[in-house]
Amino acid sequence: MITPQPCSFFLIEDNAADVDLITRVLKKADKSTQIYLAQDGEEAIEMLNNWSGNIPNPMIVLLDLKLPKIDGLDVLKIIKENSRLKPLPVVVLTSSNQNQDIEKAYLLGANSYVIKAIDFDEFSKAIEMIQKYWSRLNVYPF
Repeated sequence: MITPQPCSFFLIEDNAADVDLITRVLKKADKSTQIYLAQDGEEAIEMLNNWSGNIPNPMIVLLDLKLPKIDGLDVLKIIKENSRLKPLPVVVLTSSNQNQDIEKAYLLGANSYVIKAIDFDEFSKAIEMIQKYWSRLNVYPF
């Protein structure tokens, strides 16, 4: 039997209201959840490149696409082209429902694509489902 591991999320999001909601929902589900935050693409890449020691495993990246400085799709490309970062699961969590964004995200290696619900309760439930799947059901190779 595989024992669940402590879970950490790297949230790459520039909207303060979304950061607050996502953080509250993840912490409510599991108080031990670690959440790292970058508020733009440049900060995200800098944090990942300068991570001291090992990246906590499992770590799930929650990535918004519409980011300042470096776009989310470019961040995804950089993550998936880096041999050390490539195994990290990346969940695109965005308001974009445009087919070209969805297709490009998957072509670049996104593990999941979730469109942010406008309704507060629906958005909260989506975050809960992401947390349950990636921290309880999914089995990691590391």
